[in-house]
Amino acid sequence: MKRYVIYTRVSTEDQGKSSLGLEAQERDIAIFLANFSEVPYEVIGRFRDVQSGKDDDRPELAKALRMARETGAELLVAKLDRLSRKVAFIAALMDDKRLSLRVAQMPYADKFQLHIYAALAEQERTFISERTRAALRAAKERGVKLGGARDKTMARNAALKAKADADAQRVMKVIAPLRGAGQSVNSIADTLNDMSVATARGGRWTAKQVSRVLQRSA
Repeated sequence: MKRYVIYTRVSTEDQGKSSLGLEAQERDIAIFLANFSEVPYEVIGRFRDVQSGKDDDRPELAKALRMARETGAELLVAKLDRLSRKVAFIAALMDDKRLSLRVAQMPYADKFQLHIYAALAEQERTFISERTRAALRAAKERGVKLGGARDKTMARNAALKAKADADAQRVMKVIAPLRGAGQSVNSIADTLNDMSVATARGGRWTAKQVSRVLQRSA
C-alpha cells in the first residue's frame, strides 16, 4: 500500500493568500490523492508549520522528514516552496536516498525536474525583487516623490503580477495538453472543473478564464 506523510506550511503573511493558505494546500493535496496517487494509499502522518520558508529549522518539518525516512512513506507537499524557498535545502533532500518526495501540483515530476523547478523559482524571486528595485529607482530619477505607501503599492503590484504568471504556468500543465489535443476552451474549462482544479481565486473555470491563461502564457 502506498503511504504518505503530508506536510503543509504557512508563514504569518501567507495565511490569507489564496494560493498559499492552508485551505489551498489541502485542496491541492486532496486533488493529487484523488486523481494521481497509486491506490490503495494511506496517510500515516500530517505535520504543519507556521513559519517562514526562509527558515529551514522547522520542528514539524523535522518530524515529517523523520517519519518519512523511518517508514519509507513519500513526503507529500502541495507546492515545492512550502517545503523550502532555498535551492540548496531542496537539493540536499533530493540527494537523500532514504527520502521520497512528491509535489501535488506536479504529480509526475521526478527529483531532477523538481530540482530544476526549485532553481528556476529562486531565480524568478530574485528577478522580481530586482525588477521592483529598478522600477523604484527609475521613478525616483524621474522626480517622482516616493513615500512608504507608494513603495509598498509598487511592490504589491509587482508581486501580484508575478503570482498571476505563476498561477498561469501551474494550470498550463493541464491546459496545454488538452489544447494540443484539439479541445475547445469551453471543453477545457469543463475538464478543469471536473478535476476540481480551482482558479487562482478558488472559483470555477469559464471559457474566458481559460483564454486569459492561454494569452498570458503566450
